[in-house]
Amino acid sequence: MCSLDGCGHHRDMPPIKVPDELRRAFLLGAATLPLAAVLADKALAAGAAATLTDVALPVAGGRSLAGSLAIPEGSGKAPAVVIVHEWWGLNDQIKAVAAEMAQQGFLVLAVDLFGKVAEDSETARNLVQALDPAAATAGLTAAVAFLRRHERSTGKVATMGWCFGGGWALNTAIATPVEATVVYYGNVKKTAAELKPLKGPVLGHFGTLDKSINADMVAGFEKSMREAGKADILTVYWYEADHAFANPTGARYDAEDAALAWERTLFFLRKHLA
Repeated sequence: MCSLDGCGHHRDMPPIKVPDELRRAFLLGAATLPLAAVLADKALAAGAAATLTDVALPVAGGRSLAGSLAIPEGSGKAPAVVIVHEWWGLNDQIKAVAAEMAQQGFLVLAVDLFGKVAEDSETARNLVQALDPAAATAGLTAAVAFLRRHERSTGKVATMGWCFGGGWALNTAIATPVEATVVYYGNVKKTAAELKPLKGPVLGHFGTLDKSINADMVAGFEKSMREAGKADILTVYWYEADHAFANPTGARYDAEDAALAWERTLFFLRKHLA
C-alpha cells in the first residue's frame, strides 16, 4: 500500500477529453520526448493515453477486469507486460507509461483494479481498502493469461507496478508464473512460505527516504527470499530518494533516480523476456 500521504501525486483532475490532434501529436512527435516530459504534461499524457485500446477481460465468477492495451508498431510478436497502477487508479499517467513501453517494443496491458480514478488521497485510500484481494488476484491472473495467448505476444509475460501496484505486481507473480516482476516501492512484506510459488526474477526499486516501504521491510523481504531459496532471482536497487520518486507529477519526483530506474527496468525486462 502507499504511504498515508499517497504516492506523491498532485490531486487528480477529471479525465481530459483528448482531441485527435493531441493523439497524433503523441504518435508523431511527443513519443520522441523523454518519458518524464510526457508524464508531467497533462495534455501529452492524455494524448499518449488516447493511443491505447480499452479491453474487458472475463474473470471467474462472472466478473470482468477492465484495462487499456498498448500494442507496439509492426506485425511481429512482442514480449508482454501487465502493469498495475498506483492507489490513484488507472489514470492518464499510467496509461502514458504503457504507451511508452509499447514504443519500446512491449505489448502492455494496464489493468484497472478500481474502475475509477481518485481525485484525492481520501478517495484513493477508500478505494484500496474496498478492494477484494481475491477478486484482484483473479483479475490479474486473467490479465497474465490474456497476454500469454494474445496474437501479438511471444507468450512471455512480466508484471510491473508502482506503490500499491508494486505490491500487486509481486502478488500476481506469486499467484501465477510469470517470466519477470518489477516492483517500484511496493509492499513486499512476505513470508518465505508465501514466496515459495514465485518462479521468475524480481527487480525492486526503493528509496532510502521512504518511511513506509523502508529498509526494514525490504531487508525482511530479502531474508524471506533467501529462506525460500529465491535469493538468486532477486535484484534490489536503492536510491537516495523518497516514496514515489519515479512519478513526475508528484512533489517527491527525482528525475535522475527515476531515469536510472527506468533504464534498469527496460534492461531487466528485455533480458528476461527475450
